[in-house]
Amino acid sequence: MTEAYPRLRLKYAVELRRNRTEGGESELPYVGLENIESGTGRLITSASGQENDDPSTAVGGESLSSVFQAGDILFGKLRPYLAKAWVADFDGRCSTELLPLRPERLNSRFGLYVMLSREFIDAVDASTFGSKMPRADWAFIGNVPIPCPTQPTQEGIADFLDRETADIDALIAAKQRLLDLMAEKRRSIVAEAVLRGLDPSARLRPSGIDWLGDIPAHWEVERSRWLFSERDQRSQTGEEEMLTVSHLTGVTPRSEKDVNMFEAESTAGYKLCFVGDLAINTLWAWMGAMGTARVDGIVSPAYNVYTPGPCLLPDYVDALVRIPVFAQEVTRYSKGVWSSRLRLYPEGFFETWWPVPPLDEQQQIVDHISAETAKIDRLRTATEKSIALLKERRAALIAAAVTGQLVIPEAA
Repeated sequence: MTEAYPRLRLKYAVELRRNRTEGGESELPYVGLENIESGTGRLITSASGQENDDPSTAVGGESLSSVFQAGDILFGKLRPYLAKAWVADFDGRCSTELLPLRPERLNSRFGLYVMLSREFIDAVDASTFGSKMPRADWAFIGNVPIPCPTQPTQEGIADFLDRETADIDALIAAKQRLLDLMAEKRRSIVAEAVLRGLDPSARLRPSGIDWLGDIPAHWEVERSRWLFSERDQRSQTGEEEMLTVSHLTGVTPRSEKDVNMFEAESTAGYKLCFVGDLAINTLWAWMGAMGTARVDGIVSPAYNVYTPGPCLLPDYVDALVRIPVFAQEVTRYSKGVWSSRLRLYPEGFFETWWPVPPLDEQQQIVDHISAETAKIDRLRTATEKSIALLKERRAALIAAAVTGQLVIPEAA
């Protein structure tokens, strides 16, 4: 252990750049909050939203922007708990929610690590105002005391953290790739089971439907108009469980989702949705926002609710509607001018074609999916936990290094 480094208020170590420019009048590349990765200090995308673009050439963005120069530290004052900071490696302009700070008594990389440290982030976050869009202001941020060792020490610490965090980040990236592979494997298991069944030796026949292709010869193919009936029953009181419908989680109680969602003053008149019903988020069906309900409840009047007939098991329906190819298929029957605003109305949904295995085979398919995805989900949970631990290790390492709690030979 070493002695703690002397401290200095941030405003005496950096200069806040106050120059602004109108976007339409500037060809400088633009950086928004969304372009900076939380907690890592990395620029992840350009303003054009393309992962592989050269960010130094991206234009666009907000009309009023702050100007920054290469070597400046950009710190996000909106939702500071996201820990968004970056050392600029080109001249440009940025969102006014980013503070461009010109280092005076700070090594840029050391300053970045200080501003990513949990101590600094927690101090700034405690000062925020505004419930929906919490932000801090420079009057407070500039007065936060920060460690300020000698310049050679700062450079040594930055070199050390560059090496150590790079190793941790490489491990995190590898584990994230594993998560992506698991997600793809999960989708593949579900799609193969609901569209081809479980018997690889089963004789196949052309379904006559483009999106289905070949299916087991003993399966039926039927339009959904003969498989479902629309339910349009309304709640009298609105006191039932409120259900949400998303492409990520299907149909779930709103109480289980940790999100800030608009809540109507009254939910009387919302549509009833019972266990086993298929609920479709009309506006986001093209993204796959649909699924069968596990509990009784109500959904937005803008959604559509359908009851499966005797030929379909609700769990089989849930598995089928949540594979990407089905979302692509329903898009053909959706209405709207813009692809991001397509709506799937009942007359469109009832035009879709479905594979219909025998009921006992549907149950086998559902059981198989449940067993196989449970294995993947256990591995996913363990991997996510290991990523969280690595991120904690990264944060602890930064905090110890910038405050002088680690012996770093090159920083001595």
